[in-house]
Amino acid sequence: MQQATGLATIPRKPIGRHGELRGLETHGRSDQLDGRFGRMFRTLPAADFNADILHALAAAMTAEFEATQTPETEVDDEENTGISAGYTYLGQFIDHDLTFDPASSLQRQDDPNALVDFRTPRFDLDNVYGRGPDDQPYLYRGDGLHMLLGDALTGNPDDPKARGVPRNTPEPGEPARALLGDPRNDENVIVSQLQASMLRFHNRMVDVLATSDFEEAQRQVRWHYQWVVLHDFLPTVIGTDTMRSIFGTAKDGGIDFANHPKLLFYKPKQSAFMPVEFSAAAYRFGHSMVRPIYRLNQTIDRLMIFSNTGESLVGFRKFPTNWAIDWNLFFKTGNPPALGPKRVQPAYKPDTSLVNPLGSLPASVAVNPSVLAERNLLRGWRMGLPSGQSVARAMSVPVIPDSKLKVGKATEADTPDNKSITDISPRFAGNAPLWFYILSEAQQQFLKNDTPLHLGPVGGRIVGEVFVGLLYEDSHSYVRQNPTFTPLKEFLSESGEFKMADLLRQARQA
Repeated sequence: MQQATGLATIPRKPIGRHGELRGLETHGRSDQLDGRFGRMFRTLPAADFNADILHALAAAMTAEFEATQTPETEVDDEENTGISAGYTYLGQFIDHDLTFDPASSLQRQDDPNALVDFRTPRFDLDNVYGRGPDDQPYLYRGDGLHMLLGDALTGNPDDPKARGVPRNTPEPGEPARALLGDPRNDENVIVSQLQASMLRFHNRMVDVLATSDFEEAQRQVRWHYQWVVLHDFLPTVIGTDTMRSIFGTAKDGGIDFANHPKLLFYKPKQSAFMPVEFSAAAYRFGHSMVRPIYRLNQTIDRLMIFSNTGESLVGFRKFPTNWAIDWNLFFKTGNPPALGPKRVQPAYKPDTSLVNPLGSLPASVAVNPSVLAERNLLRGWRMGLPSGQSVARAMSVPVIPDSKLKVGKATEADTPDNKSITDISPRFAGNAPLWFYILSEAQQQFLKNDTPLHLGPVGGRIVGEVFVGLLYEDSHSYVRQNPTFTPLKEFLSESGEFKMADLLRQARQA
């Protein structure tokens, strides 16, 4: 197993709940070390910062509060025309599939550096299946084949069978906690319902296959999910050029998925590991894509993602039953209108600005600090991550000049006044935090408000190589067990594709 060598040993106070992986912040010294975290760029030195300048950068990256939101009948300049809003939460769901720490609080106290109980980083949906029907039967129906679903939800006429995630029956005044393979998938209403849809997709697969073999149904669900990750999510967020640089170009000019991938930087020596450059920097790009407000369906008003003053999409609770998500508002299907309440909501742009609600996360999600940008910057520093410039040089990618590493929104109105990172502190000269650098790299594509943005050559290559590498290192993935696999014909769209929208369309039938 790849050892987590060289991780920083900076004894600082932990920074909270969400996304905190036990053992990740220190170089493991435990005799139980299993070593599932490591580095892609092992020889690069750690970037040199301090908490004060990172605090200042985080404040500059957090947008000001907007008392009024752009109406759905008008164009919002912060929206990304290249990525719809559903991919933000599909990315969160995938992250929870790759990293999870099931260890008890007692074991944490006994052995705080141990990594032995981390689940292997695979696209295997352990956040859905948990440890299986034999070990966690409360996640399953009595037949041991179908997943247990939650209460019925209303509000989306196109999905009369809508269900939420299963929950316990609490004592009065206690929260109705979700019964899930990964509790983080109840963090907000959107990812919670995405989890519920994956449960329903499994049930749909069982029924379509007409099988009594749980493992066969599970295998098919995993392979269809892996197909979506490789053929839909990844090209959407890193772009087809980066995908072609990994797989090569097909005769029709597309991505040649039949080729064995060319991985230049993610090279496990023994077995798959999770690079800290990915987990603590590159894959946090989705935080900049979070919208402040979302429409769930046609029957209720839009809701803030987090709010300290009123109703919001904050999770870890039983939410109103008329909040059934209409996924057609999150993933493109057919020819939806460009504006209005029936449009597909775009994600926000991957730039160096995070919406204001992420500057004050609810206590159920994170504490000390509650500013998401500061949490990310501090975590990267504590990991001893190299600077973005040093990673770019190691990848033979032209380094972005400090003057072009701007802090702020990628809009025509904001771009002229966005400050350089060195205006925040001269210590950032040639020394940008890797997470910030990757967001700024994506922002370099900006020309005008409707320019579609995705990850650039550094961020895209890191995310792309890790995703592809994990799939090819997994002996149970479809690319290893059945390279000619294709999704079930009855699941395909009219154009013969199988994307996340098609998976959700099948889930609606369960």
